[in-house]
Amino acid sequence: MTVHPQLKSYGFSKNKSVFWGLVTSQLCEEAIKREEGHLLHLGPFVATTGKHTGRSAEDKFIVKDSTTEKKVWWEQNKPFSPDKFEALQKKVIAYLENKDIFVQDCFVGADPEHRYPVRIMTETAWHSIFVRNMFFRQEPRFIHSTPPKFTILHAPSFQANPATDGTRSETFIILNFTTGIVLIGGTAYAGEIKKAVFTLLNFCYPDENVFPMHSSINVGRYNDVALFFGLSGTGKTTLSTDSDRVLIGDDEHGWGPKGTFNFERGCYAKVIRLSSETEPEIFGTTQRFGTILENVVFDPNSRIIDFNSDKITENTRASYPISYIPRASQIGVAGHPKNIIMLTADAFGVLPPVAKLTTEQAMYHFISGYTAKLAGTEMGIKEPKATFSTCFGAPFMPRHSSEYANLLGQRMEKHRSHAWLINTGWSGGPYGVGSRMSLPHTRSILKAIFAGQLNDVPTEKDPFFGLQIPKSCSGVPENILNPKTSWQNKTAYDEKAKDLAKQFVENFKKFKFEELTKHGPHSV
Repeated sequence: MTVHPQLKSYGFSKNKSVFWGLVTSQLCEEAIKREEGHLLHLGPFVATTGKHTGRSAEDKFIVKDSTTEKKVWWEQNKPFSPDKFEALQKKVIAYLENKDIFVQDCFVGADPEHRYPVRIMTETAWHSIFVRNMFFRQEPRFIHSTPPKFTILHAPSFQANPATDGTRSETFIILNFTTGIVLIGGTAYAGEIKKAVFTLLNFCYPDENVFPMHSSINVGRYNDVALFFGLSGTGKTTLSTDSDRVLIGDDEHGWGPKGTFNFERGCYAKVIRLSSETEPEIFGTTQRFGTILENVVFDPNSRIIDFNSDKITENTRASYPISYIPRASQIGVAGHPKNIIMLTADAFGVLPPVAKLTTEQAMYHFISGYTAKLAGTEMGIKEPKATFSTCFGAPFMPRHSSEYANLLGQRMEKHRSHAWLINTGWSGGPYGVGSRMSLPHTRSILKAIFAGQLNDVPTEKDPFFGLQIPKSCSGVPENILNPKTSWQNKTAYDEKAKDLAKQFVENFKKFKFEELTKHGPHSV
């Protein structure tokens, strides 16, 4: 078997068959022929990912060498030996040489001044559709002629040997910033491809004076840009997908000298309990050809999806081109944010539905990246558990949090951006006692923010977190704006608030960012 000339540089000495740049319809045919999944009612393709139905954060590594030694924050990232990487790359290539390979040449970064070509090789056709959905497609005339900045070798069925390969388990996601090669194996969860690319950009962009963000962005009719930060389950995708505003992107963006831009051309939405009534735009994408659905349950006869079922996982996903969303931007660029929204789903019920943040408070809460996991989401969790993910994306941030936070603060000051903390979690008590914040109430808060109605409204200071809470907001009952007033047991509120504030304080100590400490909660 003669090796494809484009594969020689990676170490391939032969190859079975290479399917380069197939379009979605061709890939769908290949995926069905290979029994990789099923075509559902109205055309979406569903695949299951085996035991890995989410990211394997503990199996992610960065090669430690002269490129990364002094730039990567090793307290948060796991080092990997260059020699071990080279040996494992040879094994992965030897494995792929005997497989049909699907290759897509794409690029990331909607801003032409900050654009990187990326090549993704995988052994499965459906992952190649995922890649076409998520990244910008390279023009045919540039395929083969533009060398990639990064290449992902994706072998989901290949398993490492930890004893000889230096991995933690048979699963691995390893990034080599010197060679631009990423190795992914032992997991079919498509999100690993997306987040590997995001991690690469988070390392590179600060050197270009671009602030990389795990965020969604939309724009109003007066070109007012809104930036949403938030971990999974806080409503980032739901709230940024607004029929009255143009969606720039739902997950990954850069904020450069000229404005903001999407890293991707697609969306990767969580679809558990999705309905046409509450999220019509996202629901509509799941009824279209080309959408990839991961781990959803469906009726084998009607081929209709049961979005309420978590039989396989709570983390069911849909990957689709952003063009499937009505009023989505086709160019993926926007101006500087007027409003910055930091979302949290506080299951303790002690944070307010909305609070105005100073620049320093915004930096503090950005570094903290707080939300809460609910009972039952992980083994051993019997009650809500505070979760802190640095910069709202700890697994994807190679550099020290202070680098990203300083970029945020500098951008906010220069462009006079307003910042807000919004709790989409519980009110009137913790999970099990209170109730989940009403989505219409949260949308009313956002509407008031975008209209500038909360900029000068009277506020009251929260005694535990130092937050300025608006005393009124159109469309929101006043008795829930201050969380304590919504609790029947005020003493229980104080105790729960003190406990959460203490956890903030303890978590922030590891960052050694003393000048911001006074702008966060304090132990009482």
